Amino acid sequence: MKADFKSELTKMYPFKENYFSVGEHQIHYVDHYSGGEQPPRGTVVMVHGNPSWSFLYRNLILALANNYRCIAIDHLGCGLSDKPQDYHYCLENHISNLKGLINHLELDQLSIIVHDWGGAIGSGIVTSMPDKITSMTVLNSAAFPMDEIPWRINVLRTPFLGSLLIRWLNAFAWPASWMATDLPLSSLVRAGYLYPYRSAHDRIAIARFVEDIPMSSSHPSYPLLRKIEQRLHIIKPIPTQLVWGEDDFCFTNNFLARWMEILPHAQTHLLANCGHYVQEDGKEQLIPLVLDFLNSKSAAN
Repeated sequence: MKADFKSELTKMYPFKENYFSVGEHQIHYVDHYSGGEQPPRGTVVMVHGNPSWSFLYRNLILALANNYRCIAIDHLGCGLSDKPQDYHYCLENHISNLKGLINHLELDQLSIIVHDWGGAIGSGIVTSMPDKITSMTVLNSAAFPMDEIPWRINVLRTPFLGSLLIRWLNAFAWPASWMATDLPLSSLVRAGYLYPYRSAHDRIAIARFVEDIPMSSSHPSYPLLRKIEQRLHIIKPIPTQLVWGEDDFCFTNNFLARWMEILPHAQTHLLANCGHYVQEDGKEQLIPLVLDFLNSKSAAN
């Protein structure tokens, strides 16, 4: 990667690198607070999906960090984390790793923000550690089985062929940098999303995430995802908001409708002209919605 781009990346993503160990592997995370000596009003944990990384949350982190301690994990195999080739990348292990980070940082009362696969991973945390969660913000994601999947993604689940296309032809991360937003990303921002995934070696977890989509009850991750869905009732007393980009080609409004059925108490905000990366298309709307939501919950506590 050219040195001048690394400098530009640092400007867009100006966070200290932090790591914790899971076995022999290092997982990267952001831990950022810019409020000086004033103690933070709370802690916010942000959970990304596939094929993004904590870079997805950079604008939200910078906007919240004057008042909140912001934590954003890079799942193992993603972002600046290690990318082991023989690791079992699955929903259960991603949840376990996030739980490991929460325990590593000794976090107690926290708000959680989830997106894409982060919906299932973060909900796995909420349903297993509900006493630690003060609020939840759900962006375009799922935490329950659905029989709906874009054909472009379903093709990439084909054994051998899918991995070949994703890892060697970059047929997931690169198209996502064009398809996941309504407004085109700048060349620098697009390069930021793709920065950790520059080789077939680097794209191992992207392929495994796609393989881990449970489209039938025989899939190894299906029972856990169903269990999370069944336990989502635990979230009901927890203040929750749903912020949804209406033009998402992957997590369509059908997924939002399912969230609303499961969590009828949640506040719902529809963002027009926003695609899957609602953090990009809708940042001017998303940031105040999240900040107001967090402020109201911290004031109530």
